[in-house]
Amino acid sequence: MSLPRALSDAERRDWLRLVRTPNVGPLTFQKLLERYGTATAALEALPEIAHRAGRGRRIDLPPSARIEDEIAATEKLGARLVASCEAEFPKLLHALDPPPPMLTMLGNPEHARPEAVAIVGARNASAAGRKIARDMAAELGRSGLAVISGLALGIDGEAHTASLATGTVAVLGGGIDHIYPPQHERLYREIAERGLIISESPTGYTARGQDFPRRNRIVTGLARGTVVVEAAERSGSLISARMAGEQGREVMAVPGSPLDPRAAGTNRLIRQGAALVRHAEDVLEVLSGLPPLRVAAPPAPEFEADFPGGEVPRDLLARVREALTPHAMPLDEIARACGLSAAQCSAVLMELELAGEALTLPGGLAARAV
Repeated sequence: MSLPRALSDAERRDWLRLVRTPNVGPLTFQKLLERYGTATAALEALPEIAHRAGRGRRIDLPPSARIEDEIAATEKLGARLVASCEAEFPKLLHALDPPPPMLTMLGNPEHARPEAVAIVGARNASAAGRKIARDMAAELGRSGLAVISGLALGIDGEAHTASLATGTVAVLGGGIDHIYPPQHERLYREIAERGLIISESPTGYTARGQDFPRRNRIVTGLARGTVVVEAAERSGSLISARMAGEQGREVMAVPGSPLDPRAAGTNRLIRQGAALVRHAEDVLEVLSGLPPLRVAAPPAPEFEADFPGGEVPRDLLARVREALTPHAMPLDEIARACGLSAAQCSAVLMELELAGEALTLPGGLAARAV
């Protein structure tokens, strides 16, 4: 495990520019650093990689002026851009594979501590669900846990409000300055002053539907366990629960009446093995039985440079491109179909993603870009 290090101003600009480059998600960012060593070197190599892998396509690097503007806007808000290699970066997020490369943080970073639990649930929560969320968040806060949620209406807002005095973290889908929903403007201001707000999106960015799963991944990644208070059969809260399970975090759910559709999702989670919790004491009991969580990502494998000159041959690009489908498949299966090692296949997929030909996803999955 490498020790935390602070980025210089020039390094921070290049990290941010690489993060904001089209088709560079967290996994591709990580692989580019493994291959080229620095964000500066990766930026220099990107145009040629995208041209070769994308059958002549270009990649549009963000203008330097746009990066400078984002840095200035972030600083004007009193927020900070924190890279995953820096000491201020939330420790539990290092266990994600891969962690988000860079976050914007507004408030007190000490609230993103490992002793944390996420509380999520329905936006149209019942009065009973709201009370359960409030009481649970307040008691967990008094027990020393930070409370993580997504600033949504309903359960999220109740959990944040009840834990303001003890430490709460709100994760946004949009930029750090995008207050959504607008009904939570006052709560946003209070969390910025007394808690912590986190975003993976650029300053000034308005969240869209596809951004909320990415937000939910951070919500659950910041916590040892996630409690779902109310959730319909199809809801973002169930996506959060699935992500928590994939991250190796504990999933807990509050049971509800079989006659209430807002309890259908939580009741199903319990049937599928989620821990049944009724109040904060149950949550504390579940968390106390968990083994210690490794909060540092495993050492990154070195790039397997057994291609001629370190360059991926065009025939391999075509072979892997042909093997991809619109439905995500495990990387090992794609590698086996193409006669490649997993490391070689990963290197090819990185180049195809930069060219807009492939999507690499958390959990070792990849798909054809559509």
